Amino acid sequence: MGEEANAAVRLLWEPPAKPSRGPKPALSLARIAAAGIEIADAEGLGAVSMQRVAGLLDFTKMSLYRYVPGKAELVALMVESAVGEPAAAAEGLGWRERLSSWARQLAAAFNEHPWLLDATVGPRVMGPRELGWLERALAALEGQGLTGAERMDAAVLLTGHVRGIAEQVRATRPNGRPEAEFLTLLGPLVHRHADRFPALAAAMASPDGRDQALDFGLERILDGLEALITHRAG
Repeated sequence: MGEEANAAVRLLWEPPAKPSRGPKPALSLARIAAAGIEIADAEGLGAVSMQRVAGLLDFTKMSLYRYVPGKAELVALMVESAVGEPAAAAEGLGWRERLSSWARQLAAAFNEHPWLLDATVGPRVMGPRELGWLERALAALEGQGLTGAERMDAAVLLTGHVRGIAEQVRATRPNGRPEAEFLTLLGPLVHRHADRFPALAAAMASPDGRDQALDFGLERILDGLEALITHRAG
């Protein structure tokens, strides 16, 4: 594990204990993460820097380094704070309802903090809250006859679907309606060339189900998992 990863582990998994004596620290990791999130929510992840966060907190950049070694660790703290934890599923729900709720909560997190899409790619150290999301998805599929690898793949598949839709929503902000934006831009053009694109023209002419790709894809993924689970049980 590299030095940067070790630093992230210490910050996310071994936060400094509160001193029992002496003056309290001038800053906290929670305040630092909140400042970074405020900037990222308003301007995107690219606008976040140690200098910007320090200025927002009315501290110097050098003083910030006493708490966070660099931007990579800062972003890790921001992710851990912003993603929160998925709400516990209601008692008595089946695996399908639990995963459906989980996926919609994840979509809400991405929509509230679109920069999470940029901050949660590639190999990196995850904090306990973020890993808690994966734990919740895997736990929903326990006892359904799937292997551990299959449960992991199911979680990855659901996450990929949610991320893909969240990317489209982000690209069409502030309206956040990718299909409606597509129709507005290309609808008249496709209509004029309906002889060349008859299937597309017919689909776009249908008034039902606009911007329901998240729900539609989610239900089809769950249908596939249900078919596999039923097959294994049989």
